[in-house]
Amino acid sequence: MLNHLVGDRKLGKDPFFNQKSFMAFHGKENLPSLCIKLLSEQKKTWQNLRKGYELLKEVRERGLSCKGFSVRLQYNPGRMKSSTAVVDKKNEKDRQCFLCLDHLPEGQKGIFYRRDYLILCNPMPVFSFHFTLSHVDHRLQAIDENIDSFLQLMADFGPGWMVLYNGPKCGASAPDHLHFQVAPSGQMPVEKEIREEKRLTLMKKVNGVLIYRMKNLGREVILLDGDELMSVGIVLRNYLSALKKVLLIKEEPMINIAGFYEKRKWRLVIFPRRKHRPDVFFKDGNARMVVSPGVIDMGGLIITPMEKDFERLGEAAVKGIYKEVSLERKIVEKTIEAMI
Repeated sequence: MLNHLVGDRKLGKDPFFNQKSFMAFHGKENLPSLCIKLLSEQKKTWQNLRKGYELLKEVRERGLSCKGFSVRLQYNPGRMKSSTAVVDKKNEKDRQCFLCLDHLPEGQKGIFYRRDYLILCNPMPVFSFHFTLSHVDHRLQAIDENIDSFLQLMADFGPGWMVLYNGPKCGASAPDHLHFQVAPSGQMPVEKEIREEKRLTLMKKVNGVLIYRMKNLGREVILLDGDELMSVGIVLRNYLSALKKVLLIKEEPMINIAGFYEKRKWRLVIFPRRKHRPDVFFKDGNARMVVSPGVIDMGGLIITPMEKDFERLGEAAVKGIYKEVSLERKIVEKTIEAMI
């Protein structure tokens, strides 16, 4: 049985917890400034993080037009471990949880966020500022009971930042420990595409929240747009509940979410999924492509830790992968119809 930290450490009373806390955020401080300061200090004191950001300097990117939408490919060898992570139940039981406080690397520290979370620097970054928000307790990756925290985090970071969620079966490298990711916005092609009115189909308005289905993106994308935290949270729960009913499942549906807070509004970009990894991921030899779509990839920034995949991925392959892992249109539309 793994030793996980709860109780007093959540309150900051445990000496070990205090060793891991760089500073605290209670709602009044400037959260982005605190995080940038944390990253700067951690690069000086934590060697693995410094190495991760050195590798990021070697990253290469190229754009790819897919007749109707665009993606960017990123060759990022530093993401190999994350892209190939084994995330089945057996592996969860056999490994130590790398997000639990007592298993964090010796040099790693974080920002104690609103008593429940620790904001950590991601040692395998995709972006120039890349953070992981990990719950101080060991609890399963699940969005339903944590929607309010997700939305509050978006507001606390404010414009210019995005908050990301990967479901436990479609992108989360730690499906047994609740966490979100945070990075500067403007990094994923879908961010520009959701601003193009020609792509927006208004499906429904619930509790003042607009529900759109995006067109011509090669995969199913839902956009929620609302200006009240409580209403947006209710509608997201409503959507998840409807999706469970349509799919005839009890567990959390496979889903990725990118969240933005701008002009006093919450915008949630939802990618409903039917599959984690495409078949090509499991092929042998040269036929294999290491593409493991999470929220960043579904947002149009496709991470390729193998150089050969970066060079050979083309329009047909990208469209095929998106179609394979994305939920079918008819199910998406049926789900929205079923929302109360």
